[in-house]
Amino acid sequence: MTNPHFAAKLFPSDPAADRDKEPAVVTEVQELARFVERVRLEDLGEQALEQLKIRVLDTIGVAIGALSSLPVAVIRSLVADLGGRPCSTLIGGGRTAPDRAAFYNGALGRYLDFMDSYIAPGETCHPSDNLSAVLATAEMRGVNGADLLAALAVAYQVHIRLSDVAPVRDKGFDHTTQGAYAAAAGAAKALALPSAQIAHALAISGTANNALRVTRTGALSHWKGLAYPNTAMSATHAALLASRGITGPEAVFEGTKGFKEVISGPFEIDWRQEDLEGVRHTIVKRHNAEIHAQSALDAALDIRAHPGFDAAAVSAIRLKTFAVAHRIIGGGEEGDKRTVRTKEEADHSLPYMLAVALIDGEVQPQQYTPERIAAEDVQTLLRKVTVTPDSRLSAQFPKRLPADLEVEQKDETVFRAQRDDYRGFHTKPFDWAMARHKFDRITSAFTTASQRDALAEVIATLEKRPVAALTSLLGDISVPP
Repeated sequence: MTNPHFAAKLFPSDPAADRDKEPAVVTEVQELARFVERVRLEDLGEQALEQLKIRVLDTIGVAIGALSSLPVAVIRSLVADLGGRPCSTLIGGGRTAPDRAAFYNGALGRYLDFMDSYIAPGETCHPSDNLSAVLATAEMRGVNGADLLAALAVAYQVHIRLSDVAPVRDKGFDHTTQGAYAAAAGAAKALALPSAQIAHALAISGTANNALRVTRTGALSHWKGLAYPNTAMSATHAALLASRGITGPEAVFEGTKGFKEVISGPFEIDWRQEDLEGVRHTIVKRHNAEIHAQSALDAALDIRAHPGFDAAAVSAIRLKTFAVAHRIIGGGEEGDKRTVRTKEEADHSLPYMLAVALIDGEVQPQQYTPERIAAEDVQTLLRKVTVTPDSRLSAQFPKRLPADLEVEQKDETVFRAQRDDYRGFHTKPFDWAMARHKFDRITSAFTTASQRDALAEVIATLEKRPVAALTSLLGDISVPP
């Protein structure tokens, strides 16, 4: 049920806003806003709805799995010190203002770098980053799970389509730039704003959140995992401002010095023709590793399982892969990947991830503890890795994630494995059982079996539940001391 106290404050009668509902000239952000307002959960096909709920389970799972991380503890302490009206639940207990909840819960979902991805030819994004903004605003308004899922599906679609047609990575901007529109769309949808206010929320958020790609180049910092939570927080605040009548530049896309002119270049999307099926083209991570590494890590595990393989006897590791993987995580133009000192550097280093996979037989959160990263065996082996871009493999990207791996031992024995997809890719999507297996493994240190069962049951039937059924369970989880 909608929270009447907040509805009265958030949606005041505004004659000026009513006049704005039918502008004489419809801008591109107003067309997008009409799409956001128009679509309903019923517009999702059965498979898309199932995959969307799998993404909710996956995102909440990796968020719970990050509860003991140091950066998240610092953020939680800051939220507690700053306070905030208790409108939205924090995973692990407590409540605060919705924009701060969006930041904190978003940081949880992002910290392990184990979330979903969408790969476009010129951009890679993580649409699950939008859940924190949608969850915070949906709970604040007191809506049902169907409304939350519809708002999340909207955020997915906006994020995916802007990544398709308006990539910004090569221009030096971070993928959170498109996310500013996606998170604002999801938050505004969860708040049930009319299209005129949705347009202003999108315009405010999109104008204000154009982030630099240096976030993910060179020596990586905590900000790699906090850039999108910051966007989600800002987008949530933009939607709340718009709900009170604050306006933004409605020519944000096509206007003078707008997004197209300054950042993306020209593009077109006919939002009148868009659906909500984009979630089906997103992919889930099997390994706790940057998305472009997934196939290569499967190849490494294939080699490790070969009779006669001995990680201690390896003399050289040679990976041929597609250009984007080399560029981002293989030691290409976004920085050296053999200097690995922190989790942020490790999960974006193909040399580290290949080395630890060959030694440990898995790449999961425990492979990123400070002790594991600093250990002599993995530090020695990662320096034997060479990553080379291959034009033939690059031509298959992004429809495939090809990897051709050779591992040579000191006796000159050479093991070779090739992969071009993995379980979790859109060619082999997770089903509910696979998603539940990952969820249970990640969350087991922080939850009881009954808590896991309850969360999974609520998420599986979320369209029939109030949002409070989910957030109450999330608030009952205890943060480790």
